[in-house]
Amino acid sequence: MANIVAKRGMRHKVPPQRGCVVGLTYDVKPDYVLKKGDPEDANAEFDHPDTIDVIKDAIESGGHKVVKIGNVRKLLKRLKNLDVDIVFNIAEGVSGRNRESEVPVILEMAGIPFVGGDGLTQGLTLDKIMAKKVLISEGIPTPAFFEISDIGNIDGVGIGYPLIVKPKQEGSSKGISDRSIVKNKRELKRQADWVIRTYKQPALVEKFITGSEFTVPIIGNEKPEVLPTVQISIDGKTNLGDLCYTFSRIRSDTLSYVCPARITRELDRKLKEVSLKAYKAVECRDFGRVDIRVDKNGNPYVLEINPLPSLSTEDVFMTVAKHMKVSYNSIVNRILDYALERYGMR
Repeated sequence: MANIVAKRGMRHKVPPQRGCVVGLTYDVKPDYVLKKGDPEDANAEFDHPDTIDVIKDAIESGGHKVVKIGNVRKLLKRLKNLDVDIVFNIAEGVSGRNRESEVPVILEMAGIPFVGGDGLTQGLTLDKIMAKKVLISEGIPTPAFFEISDIGNIDGVGIGYPLIVKPKQEGSSKGISDRSIVKNKRELKRQADWVIRTYKQPALVEKFITGSEFTVPIIGNEKPEVLPTVQISIDGKTNLGDLCYTFSRIRSDTLSYVCPARITRELDRKLKEVSLKAYKAVECRDFGRVDIRVDKNGNPYVLEINPLPSLSTEDVFMTVAKHMKVSYNSIVNRILDYALERYGMR
């Protein structure tokens, strides 16, 4: 399959003087109608339609033509007649831990170049426990953890409270609230039971790191660019203590991004170093983001690696672009250029 993709990439080699035809795969919130029993954040990972238009405009500002494709089902319907040079994929999928892998795997099978991580990277990182196993194998610090699939059999409490309880295979802070931080076995059983029943999957239980939170965006492949570190602020505080990134805070004005981060050069160096190691460990491609919690002693712990981070203008990449004094459009086109270079199309 790698040879098929490479050959197709060569057939689609685009001279520098002209742009590409870029397909855009995505999921938008109106595509998903909440069903009875769904949690309120069921479609949290999906983009707003306005975000798709902004990304389209950004790509076209680089001299390319954009073809809107949409979600994986729409991709399948158009696959035989999909006349594009490359696909810029930001599709999240609907269900299961392989949902983010669906579009990349289909495109790979069809020999169509695409922007972003392949199916293995997307599936591995969506399952937070599998991702943590890779981090541990690479010597990358991540909070101690255990998994609960049956609240009648809770092991691992020896890592000590407080703990944080999360769905095992969700993004966008789905299933995370202030109730997720638990301080005793009763609270742990209550929250784990809620996660298992609500999200129909095991609960990931981590040692909660009291301290500060950061996210580090990265773009590129052979020599990735680690972009400026972004600090999370909640209620105007960057020293978060026991506060954490939650679904409700994302939707409110209580959470904001601070760039440049208000930290020492030494801590900034450590955050970038561990982020780059995590990015490479799961073989991210073209772009990604690493979320980190730092304890009171300045020790960083990787919480999550996201090879399909939001490109919303309200999110981290726009914040970083402003700090770097470059346009959002230029960041998006740099991501696309990295993919084109990877396929030998630039």
